[in-house]
Amino acid sequence: MGNLSSALQELRAERKQAQTRVESIDQAIAVIESLNGAGTASQPTRIISAASRRKMARAQQARWAKVRQELQPIALAKTTNPAPEKRTMSAAARRKIAAFQRARWAKIKAQQKKAA
Repeated sequence: MGNLSSALQELRAERKQAQTRVESIDQAIAVIESLNGAGTASQPTRIISAASRRKMARAQQARWAKVRQELQPIALAKTTNPAPEKRTMSAAARRKIAAFQRARWAKIKAQQKKAA
């Protein structure tokens, strides 16, 4: 009987050591997950009713309307200056640029043919 009780004590001691080892490993995992940001993924998602979503949407729309209303006088003050006129290119200038581009591409294609 003495042999069995000593074996039982040894097994209990080993189990206790194994439990402490598992706990320390769990703590290490928790620390690494918190650093990695993976620990937050296990939180349950919030379920919001449709009525609450509508209330939230209306409140957000009201906040944006207020912001826009406050910014409107500032925007009007800035737009009192006339906008600069858009510059257009003459037909002659377009022809010159087009001719230059055609010559440029012809040169590139000639170099490619020479290389091939």
